[in-house]
Amino acid sequence: MSHRSRFQTHPAASYKKIFESVEELNEPIPAVITGIIPSWLGGSLLRMGPGLFEVGDEHFQHLFDGQALIHKFDLKNGQVTYYRKFIRTDAYVRAMTENRVVITEFGTAAYPDPCKNIFSRFFTYFRGIEVTDNCLVNIYPIGEDFYAVTETNYITKVDPDSLETLKKVDLCKYLSVNGVTAHPHTERDGTVYNIGNCFGKNMSLAYNIVKIPPVPKDKSDPIEKSQVLVQLPSSERLKPSYVHSFGMTDNYFVFVEQPVKINLLKFLSAWSFRGATYMDCFESNTSMGTWFHLASKEPAGYLSSHKFRTSAFNLFHHINAYEDEGFIVVDLCTWKGHEFVYNYLYLANLKEEWEEVKKAAARAPQPEVRRYVLPLDIHREDQGKNLVSLSYTTATAVLDSDGTIWLEPEVLFSGPRQAFEFPQINYSKCCGKKYSFAYGLGLNHFIPDRIVKLNVQTKEIWVWQEEDSYPSEPLFVPSPGATQEDDGVLLSVVVKPGAQRPGSLLVLDARNLTELARAEVNTIIPITLHGMYKP
Repeated sequence: MSHRSRFQTHPAASYKKIFESVEELNEPIPAVITGIIPSWLGGSLLRMGPGLFEVGDEHFQHLFDGQALIHKFDLKNGQVTYYRKFIRTDAYVRAMTENRVVITEFGTAAYPDPCKNIFSRFFTYFRGIEVTDNCLVNIYPIGEDFYAVTETNYITKVDPDSLETLKKVDLCKYLSVNGVTAHPHTERDGTVYNIGNCFGKNMSLAYNIVKIPPVPKDKSDPIEKSQVLVQLPSSERLKPSYVHSFGMTDNYFVFVEQPVKINLLKFLSAWSFRGATYMDCFESNTSMGTWFHLASKEPAGYLSSHKFRTSAFNLFHHINAYEDEGFIVVDLCTWKGHEFVYNYLYLANLKEEWEEVKKAAARAPQPEVRRYVLPLDIHREDQGKNLVSLSYTTATAVLDSDGTIWLEPEVLFSGPRQAFEFPQINYSKCCGKKYSFAYGLGLNHFIPDRIVKLNVQTKEIWVWQEEDSYPSEPLFVPSPGATQEDDGVLLSVVVKPGAQRPGSLLVLDARNLTELARAEVNTIIPITLHGMYKP
């Protein structure tokens, strides 16, 4: 529980265990509870992540390649059970059937079936690219349904109770997008917003913000009523940036265009020769820096005259964004520079001995939590001045002679090779609103080893940490009738590989990160990426 030993070391390297395959369960297993779970906390914690890291004698190479495993901790009248199932995606079912990698994953290539003759291989080749449906990244509701997702055009409908796989949905049937992120935004009425790459006008690439309405009166599937709200241009015609999440305030969308680019020509040619993966299609633009774009929500429109620029960083997770006195405040988990952070997330790197893991992280882009402030009112006569007049931030925005606005951030948290990542907030109360607290997973040289609470106004931090324990993204659940923003609990799946009961659900008081309870099971739980709490 150390506030003292802030950054632990991991010489025993038991973290390797969270990157190893497990079997699914035939039925939910009971957990042993210590402490007291708040009586109001009932429902399910659903988590997604990789659970199968090899097929036959072929190994998946990248953290985002392992086959999708859905996990569920059920809380009912003070009892807790744990259950998990592999999602029956096409990628999984075909791999199981043929005992090899059949569909190319993010960082692992599928090779042609050695048993087929040259003619059938030739025809397979002309059937084109088979895009993976391996939905290992997140799970979220659309209308009354639940979907496990990755970042392609395929999402998978699942039953949140039985964990059964229901159906594969191709978003391309309803929307002109090549894929959407695993981080949608949801409004109180159930409206879902997301963003994805698309082909825009005159064969150039662009980004579409899409809207899926709440459940219609006739109870039909809201996905069938989805639409493109607004299109944002790409800084490079044939090379869209990688987009992992976006920001939303009451009246605006915030899109950060990062210097990690998808080279479409590489992408199309890569698939024509053996052994290429999605990872091979990324490249860094070393000169553009990072661009911020704004779009209004109603009426939806791109603010083309607001050209925000700053130095290069990678961005995966927006923390929150809000409007204040004519400014948009945008809080981000950044990684400095234009080199792609995913280059460091190959399983071979993550499963090295601790000294090697540390060396690799020292070479990688460095993490920093930053606040950027974007002025909405821009007048030509303000050239060269800092336009940010909010009293509580040191972030600046300066209008240049070419009409662009150069942003400098306020740093909210920075520690060498210590990332505050997988951020969560009190979403129902604070999304798009001025707020105080963010909760995150502390990555120590990319290894998740603590839970951190950050006061974004005072920069105060709280830490939960335990020896040889590897937590996951902490999800915030508010107490019933809460008035304070941090009145609630954090739920995290913690793996303690050497323990008698190595997998557990940890319940922390969100106010001070003290432990309220844990529910332990006698099975190891591999790394999970994102998930949700279903009351």
